[in-house]
Amino acid sequence: MRWNELGDERCSIARTVSVIGDRWTLMILRDCFLRVRRFEAFEERLGITRHILADRLKKLVDEGVLKKVPYQDRQLRYEYRLTQKGFDLYPVLMSIVHWGDVYMAEDWGRPLLHRHLTCGHEFDPVLVCSECRQPVDPREVRVVPGPGAARHNATTGPTDWNRAEGASVSKKRSAAAAELKKRRGRTARLTSSRAPSGVMPPMPRRTITS
Repeated sequence: MRWNELGDERCSIARTVSVIGDRWTLMILRDCFLRVRRFEAFEERLGITRHILADRLKKLVDEGVLKKVPYQDRQLRYEYRLTQKGFDLYPVLMSIVHWGDVYMAEDWGRPLLHRHLTCGHEFDPVLVCSECRQPVDPREVRVVPGPGAARHNATTGPTDWNRAEGASVSKKRSAAAAELKKRRGRTARLTSSRAPSGVMPPMPRRTITS
């Protein structure tokens, strides 16, 4: 699996990583959700070279995650704003934030707190089931092939469907091998019944032509 081919994989994680998997891209998205919008502000906050920043911003625009909006008519200049496709990455970023708060904050504590304006409380993100609204535990989730699944799932390995298909193929191969062994046994018994005991059957004559 090559980095520049991830977008073609039949795996939603691989396809998403092909868009946001670069470390600078994630940092740009972090700043976007902190309402940073202008090129110079990204450059100052991140401390990366202009050509790298321009390349990552262009990719996010090309992928529809950001859009360019003019903010200055004289000597036209643009700022970068999240599209709906970009806003839909918020749960992804918040999951990363929460993991970092739990496992990487050490003794200093969380660098940023998030307050929900609707209720006024500081919160932690929680992943819940869209149907029963209960928190989702990975040990209580089973992966099954979807309509766009390949025969081998790159994320989870062979699925139950793959195993069933493999078992069917293996069963057919075993049956074919057993039939071949049975035929060879019949041939061997037929040959031994035609030859005198202790005498090898005569070899067929071969005609040699010059």
